[in-house]
Formats: sequence, C-alpha cells, structure tokens
Amino acid sequence: MCRINPRVDFAFKKLFGSEENKDLLISLINAIVSEEDRVAEVELKNPYNLADYQAGKISILDIKAKSEQGRWFNVEMQISEDYNFDKRAIYYWAKLVTEQLSEGMMFRELKKTISINILDFNFIPDTLEFHNCYKIINTATGKDDKLHDVFELHYIELRKFIKPYREITTALDRWSTFLTKAHQLDKLDVPEQLRGDPAIVKAITAVDRMFDEDERLIYETRMQALADVESKIASAEEKGLEKGREEGMEKGLEKGLEKGKEEAAHAIARNLLKQGLDHETIAQATGLSVGVIAALAEAGESAGFP
Repeated sequence: MCRINPRVDFAFKKLFGSEENKDLLISLINAIVSEEDRVAEVELKNPYNLADYQAGKISILDIKAKSEQGRWFNVEMQISEDYNFDKRAIYYWAKLVTEQLSEGMMFRELKKTISINILDFNFIPDTLEFHNCYKIINTATGKDDKLHDVFELHYIELRKFIKPYREITTALDRWSTFLTKAHQLDKLDVPEQLRGDPAIVKAITAVDRMFDEDERLIYETRMQALADVESKIASAEEKGLEKGREEGMEKGLEKGLEKGKEEAAHAIARNLLKQGLDHETIAQATGLSVGVIAALAEAGESAGFP
C-alpha cells in the first residue's frame, strides 16, 4: 500500500514537480486540459528542491511549468478547506501572467496561462461535476470568441469524484482515483483499470519510496500541522455552535462560531510561529492575513516568546 498521501502538498510537489517525474506532470496536465492545449514537453519553472524548502525559501507548494508552445501552467494541490480559494486562484494565475512580462516580453507576446487547482474539499456549489473549467466569455452571446483566450482556470474537486473502478474511462478518472485511493493501491497488484496507464503505475511505485529521512520528517510535520488545523477548526465550530445554542439566537450562533474560529486560528498561528514557519505559510494554513500573522508575531516577541 502507498504509505504517503499524495494529496499533501509537500508530497504532491515532489511527485509532480521533480525533474525525474516530469512525465507524470505532463500526463496530469493532459488529462485535464483540452486537446489543443495538451503538451509533449514542459520546463519546470520552480522544480522541487528540498534545500530551498528547508531554508524557508518555499512556502507555497504550487508547480509552475511552461510548455514547448509557450503556454504556462500553474498546478496546485489544496488539502485544507478554504472558502476564499477562488480569489487566491485568480491571484496566483495573475502572478504567473506578470512573471511572463518580467522575462522581458511585450504584451502582445503573452501566452495562454492555465491554472489547475486540485481541491480535497467541495467548493463549487450546485454542481456534482468534479471537474469545472472557467474561461472569459462574451456575456451577450454566451460564447467564447477567443478574444481573451489567455485565461483558463480549472477546479478538480476530489470529494465529488465517486466513480467505482468499473466506471473509470478517462485519464482524469485514473488520476483522480490515484489521488483519492493511493492508500489502497499496491504496486504489486494494480487494478486492471489503472495498470494500462504507465504514468499511473509509475506514480504508484514512486509515491511508495520517494522520501528520504529528512523529507519524511517534513512530510510528517506537515501532516501533523494540517491535522491540528482541522481539529482546532472543528473544535472552534463546535464551541461556536454551543455558544449560539446557549444564547438561543441566530445572531449569537453566527457570532459565537466566528469568534471560536478566530480564537482557534490565532492559537494555531502562535503555535506555528513558535515552530519557525514563515508568515505566508501560516496564513495559508490558518486563513488569517499575513498582516494578522505579523501582528501576532510582534505581540509574541513583546511577551518574550520565541
């Protein structure tokens, strides 16, 4: 069985963002984008580097790649629930566009930039589809007239992927099965619906042996941090709900819930600051702003905490 959860961002980054696994990234991209945007080769713009991560130079574990046609891709795995992820996705898409210009390009040379966001939580309401694609369209005609074809944003909601093995037909089905059922997969007994895909077979084998001792420590620390966040948020929600019930008013319920969430987020942030994590990583984990994290850090220093 796979001992590493590939949905954890640190593991996802090494699995799909390493030079030796570029073929896996290419397969994943091609499973999601349209036929015209599929790639044969990519250049990793921020390849996995353990030393950079240990030195605190990497806080957001997205994967940036450029295809041989010049198209740019941003691929990110998000395991923690974030109801503002739509804004974050647009922000990182825009950053990738501006990075093209920073390479000395003129506006007319801007290439299509595709953002792929794989979420381990339900995000898009009123749809059971697990893969949704957003483009800029003409609202008068309801059509994509290709006038603004540099924008494309994909959401893959893994919690909505519920196909049994017998219904797996596409490459995206296979990758979604791998990401959601890695803990059940055995490299010596790969299900029939997956074993015909060399990329999936390689991923199952790779994820079982890809960490050395230092990397496993980081992975386990990241797993624990994510578990702590989930636990404290759940406790905060329960506390807020109980407070709301005691007050017997809808306003009290909302206020208690929000206060409980805020208190839990602050407590988590203080703990992560003591562990030496950078402000942006803590903001991502807790949902607090970088400004709030900085204020908590300053308050901690004033109180004599490390």
